Amino acid sequence: MTDTRRRVKVYTLNEDRQWDDRGTGHVSSGYVERLKGMSLLVRAESDGSLLLESKINPNTAYQKQQDTLIVWSEAENYDLALSFQEKAGCDEIWEKICQVQGKDPSVDITQDLVDESEEERFDDMSSPGLELPSCELSRLEEIAELVASSLPSPLRREKLALALENEGYIKKLLELFHVCEDLENIEGLHHLYEIIKGIFLLNRTALFEVMFSEECIMDVIGCLEYDPTLSQPRKHREFLTKTAKFKEVIPISDPELKQKIHQTYRVQYIQDMVLPTPSVFEENMLSTLHSFIFFNKVEIVGMLQEDEKFLTDLFAQLTDEATDEEKRQELVNFLKEFCAFSQTLQPQNRDAFFKTLSNMGILPALEVILGMDDTQVRSAATDIFSYLVEYNPSMVREFVMQEAQQNDDDILLINLIIEHMICDTDPELGGAVQLMGLLRTLVDPENMLATANKTEKTEFLGFFYKHCMHVLTAPLLANTTEDKPSKDDFQTAQLLALVLELLTFCVEHHTYHIKNYIINKDILRRVLVLMASKHAFLALCALRFKRKIIGLKDEFYNRYIMKSFLFEPVVKAFLNNGSRYNLMNSAIIEMFEFIRVEDIKSLTAHVIENYWKALEDVDYVQTFKGLKLRFEQQRERQDNPKLDSMRSILRNHRYRRDARTLEDEEEMWFNTDEDDMEDGEAVVSPSDKTKNDDDIIDPISKFMERKKLKESEEKEVLLKTNLSGRQSPSFKLSLSSGTKTNLSSQSSAASLPGSPGSPGSPGSPGSPGSVPKSTSQTAAITTKGGLVGLVDYPDDDEDDDEDEDKEDTLPLSKKAKFES
Repeated sequence: MTDTRRRVKVYTLNEDRQWDDRGTGHVSSGYVERLKGMSLLVRAESDGSLLLESKINPNTAYQKQQDTLIVWSEAENYDLALSFQEKAGCDEIWEKICQVQGKDPSVDITQDLVDESEEERFDDMSSPGLELPSCELSRLEEIAELVASSLPSPLRREKLALALENEGYIKKLLELFHVCEDLENIEGLHHLYEIIKGIFLLNRTALFEVMFSEECIMDVIGCLEYDPTLSQPRKHREFLTKTAKFKEVIPISDPELKQKIHQTYRVQYIQDMVLPTPSVFEENMLSTLHSFIFFNKVEIVGMLQEDEKFLTDLFAQLTDEATDEEKRQELVNFLKEFCAFSQTLQPQNRDAFFKTLSNMGILPALEVILGMDDTQVRSAATDIFSYLVEYNPSMVREFVMQEAQQNDDDILLINLIIEHMICDTDPELGGAVQLMGLLRTLVDPENMLATANKTEKTEFLGFFYKHCMHVLTAPLLANTTEDKPSKDDFQTAQLLALVLELLTFCVEHHTYHIKNYIINKDILRRVLVLMASKHAFLALCALRFKRKIIGLKDEFYNRYIMKSFLFEPVVKAFLNNGSRYNLMNSAIIEMFEFIRVEDIKSLTAHVIENYWKALEDVDYVQTFKGLKLRFEQQRERQDNPKLDSMRSILRNHRYRRDARTLEDEEEMWFNTDEDDMEDGEAVVSPSDKTKNDDDIIDPISKFMERKKLKESEEKEVLLKTNLSGRQSPSFKLSLSSGTKTNLSSQSSAASLPGSPGSPGSPGSPGSPGSVPKSTSQTAAITTKGGLVGLVDYPDDDEDDDEDEDKEDTLPLSKKAKFES
């Protein structure tokens, strides 16, 4: 087969039964060695990458829908669709699929035969087609049984669908429906219900196009009114014709578009209201119905978007002061529905859609609408605004900043949003919660852009704190002028909780701007007034706000808290709560525990100095006693800095026992220049030399002793180390002409560059704590050729064997000569 390339979009069905666009490319069919068969290949038109590689399996069911769609399932929960730009391309690929599967290209569906037994398959294949009973009133029961028996078998479903399509059978059934209704033949109407429901489950686009046509759709809905399980028929047609009214707020000149809107509404109604909820086994049988509605909506949005006159008229009437209230409400509801339809679009199409609305002036229009008194209109406008914020918050931010240069603060779009949040009349504040979420998105630095020329975060936050923050905090400041909240009803408490939630978010994400605002406006003190509220959730919101500030460990905040004594409302609330083990109790204790664990010294001292008497009796947790201990340790260090330095020296010397560290320091001692050592003194660090010897030796003498080593004029050195009572290692040192030093030891010590003044370590030569034990080791010295040798490790057999033949061992009695 030769490859054919056609422009297509690749769709996959997600978990929500919505189609996701995977990209646009060119489709071809060809043999793929890896898949061992003919396959469909789609390569992206942008970069040529492979969007789809799908083997045409002989048993996979492929469906051709609406002349330009091919739909199939790769796996149980993985549906794919190719949407062709041209019908010719779809037909060509469909022929390839049918050729691989041995099907006639005139069919619109191929089916999997896996579920059928060999006998059934043979019977079905041997029969040329399914013969339907004649469409008569007396044979409705027989027709219903035939439809029901065909549904389990994929091949029989295909043949039944072909027979229904070819013989114009659906229209004949709908004629019988009129007869049964006229005769009030309830039994016949019940059979028709089962037949029509079964036809829906055939999941075939060609049949849907007949059933959803203008002349048939209302009769189909009529058949579905007579559910045998119900005592009385439903009145769906009455609702659609009398109750549901099509309001053409802006005249639609395109008759095809108008018909598509009617059809989509009715099919959506059938799916949502008329058809019974499908069982688990029937759910996938209605996938084509989902697809039908989805692609209809995409077409409607596309056709409206392309009609510039329609959109221009829409926005002109929305913003025209002469437009009456009822008309404006209809226009806003239409725009809301229009935006809701756009959610079915794929990302790139949705971008184009909102860009078109932005160019048409949707944000200025929304500003006008939000300033109106009609609550329903404002509610719809809020929904539209939420679509815009979710789509592109930067676009909204840019608009409000430009607007601020021309208008007063009172009529800024963002301030209108804040005012609607504050003035929400709903007792549950449903609208306020939605608006608070939108404001949070707008002030979130995570979705702000940074470019070479400007930083959106800096510009927008500067604008927000200058023009909008005072509007947001107005209800908080108005309600906290005294020691208790002025109004403490449930709705006010809910509103203040929302404001605090947004302020807490700002503390976490805005740092500089919110810090200046809180300190300059004394916001934290006002917030802590709410700790006295009778509503626990509001008091906890206030506490959470303070906890977020303390969690930053910022000394600017800490000094502000101490200066204004802002722990007092918290301690008072803690004491008023008594011994009750509740969320308030736990949250306050956790805040003090954080201060203790993080050792925030300024706050620790402030709490103990001012509130210890109130908290000292709390003994069911150790938090406050721990804070007192921290405070005392801090005082002790301040009063006795010598003790603090002694502790650090002890930590550095006494408690360091890492063998590798000891070896490293010994290596440094060996590499130290002898000229830098004074006779009889150990090498110490410059920092140690600056300290008074009496100050250091006095406390350390309990733990260490200093050992002096003498250096002979012949540059002979004797070293001994004692490591905490264990057998000390000995080293072999060779000095040649005073210029070259070779060090070997049994353990591979790291080589470190020697530095004059390098401090000794416990157990190392020249350090405090080295106590000579003349009986613990046997030293061997050789002076052959001007060399001085020291013994190796006692267990270093190799070095001992080499040295035994070359060196004479000195007796221990001579050792004193080297020490004298």
